[in-house]
Amino acid sequence: MTNLWTRMKDTISADLHNMLDEKEQKNPLASLNQYLRQSEQEKEKVRKLLERQYKLRDEFTREYHKAQDMADKRMKQAGIAEKAGEEEMHAFAVQEHEAYQMRAERMKTSREDAVQQLETLEQKFEEMKHKLKDMHLRRMELMGRENVANASHQIGQVIDETSGKLFSRFSELEQYIEGLEHKVNSSYYRSTFDSKIDRLEKEMQEKAN
Repeated sequence: MTNLWTRMKDTISADLHNMLDEKEQKNPLASLNQYLRQSEQEKEKVRKLLERQYKLRDEFTREYHKAQDMADKRMKQAGIAEKAGEEEMHAFAVQEHEAYQMRAERMKTSREDAVQQLETLEQKFEEMKHKLKDMHLRRMELMGRENVANASHQIGQVIDETSGKLFSRFSELEQYIEGLEHKVNSSYYRSTFDSKIDRLEKEMQEKAN
């Protein structure tokens, strides 16, 4: 049963990939738009990670200052207890000072690491934004070329269709005019035939006399 389910899942997945491949081949610009949307989503994820890194840097900074302030405070208190001869209080203050000082140093190191990591992330994020911007501009260029190609193709089709129809109309008009001219000429010839015969007959009679 498990093998059958796996085979069905693989078959469906393969069919889906084939459909997507065919779609990309038919409309690569739509596929490019999808890739860009996905890239924008990834950029947004990186931006949120950067914001989190900023917050971590600020938290490390606050914790460092708090620990260092407490270490300095306990050091001062240890001096006061030592002068007052309070050994127990002095020992407690020294122990607290060491604990806070260690924490301060750890937070300082963590903050420095966070700052360095943040700088690296900022550089990569800026590179990512520039590349995405270039991709968007490139897409605009491709869209412009696609529009020109489609428009040229459409214009060519219209011209071809219009030219064919116009030539057909011109041919019909020429035939119509030729027929009309023939009718006019035939009518004129018939209308003048009788007068021409009469004139010929008269001329022949004058010659005979």
